[in-house]
Amino acid sequence: MIKYLFSFLVLAFVITSCKDDKSLPSGVLKQKQMTDVLWDVMRADAYTKDYLTKDSTKNSLMENAKLQQQIFAIHHTTKEVFYTSFTYYKNHTELMKLVLDSVTNKANFDKYNFSNKKEKEPITEK
Repeated sequence: MIKYLFSFLVLAFVITSCKDDKSLPSGVLKQKQMTDVLWDVMRADAYTKDYLTKDSTKNSLMENAKLQQQIFAIHHTTKEVFYTSFTYYKNHTELMKLVLDSVTNKANFDKYNFSNKKEKEPITEK
């Protein structure tokens, strides 16, 4: 059952990733890149909320801004281009749905791989 679900999710991700992005205006990230950047920004926000806000020696807003700058550098984009793209996708709900579906597929894929990795790790005695 899990294999079929996983196969379906991968197929859905591939199909949505193959959409023609030529109709996007200049300055807007293509769907694949938008998905990747949004996924990383969401993970940085979760990390900030779950861990950094509990550390009184850290300014969580500043740390989150630093993480976002690193994400934008990794993906060869800028904060301005990302937020312009986010606004564009938000105003085009059919495109945003595809991006969010792809983000959900990434989350499920990571969750599936993480749970399978834990199952395969040998139990060691200390």
